[in-house]
Amino acid sequence: MTTTLITGANRGIGLSLVQQHVARGDRVIAICRARSEELAATGAEIHEGVDVTDAAAIARVVAAIGNVVLDRVILNAGVLRDDSVDDVSFEDVRSQIEVNAIAPLQWAKALRPRLARGSKLALITSRMGSMADNGSGGYYGYRMSKAALNAAGVSLARDLAGAGIAVVLVHPGYVRTGMTAGAGNVGPHEAAQGIVARIDELTLATSGSFVHANGTPLPF
Repeated sequence: MTTTLITGANRGIGLSLVQQHVARGDRVIAICRARSEELAATGAEIHEGVDVTDAAAIARVVAAIGNVVLDRVILNAGVLRDDSVDDVSFEDVRSQIEVNAIAPLQWAKALRPRLARGSKLALITSRMGSMADNGSGGYYGYRMSKAALNAAGVSLARDLAGAGIAVVLVHPGYVRTGMTAGAGNVGPHEAAQGIVARIDELTLATSGSFVHANGTPLPF
């Protein structure tokens, strides 16, 4: 049985990822602040009350899951704050970097002993972290945090290659979720399908790639 761990699992893309991996027959370990009714209905193994930035909470999850080998880790939890050069809040910038960039690296480091040759690590990022693709400006904290996450993901791909662990950076698309206040051109289910497909096709040869959930390569 494949074992998959997913953060930010209670709603939106994370919930859809849980549902789809459960449907595939995986053992799914779902990490969230508070379980939703929809998440509880999946039958996944839920670890709630988890702030993804809290080192002690991460340690509790790692201890609770024991010595299980994680075939897939999907670090999906994130936060988005709108801003512009005139109204940027530096506290919001810091908090987005903490949640979107530092926390995934904390989880990757903490879960490293649970990863084996053939395991896959997916970081849910955004094309808004692409400097080459930035044609509209704004969103300082979000763009900075996702650019930092992309940098960490490439380094993880290089550092884990010798252990046979592949890493992919996936932009889910403009998804209709609570994070986007319901705006977007794709639903969570379709976005999650694309993410699952990108993880399925991931190999060591493509480790460190930055791709859209639809398979399109993205520039850093």
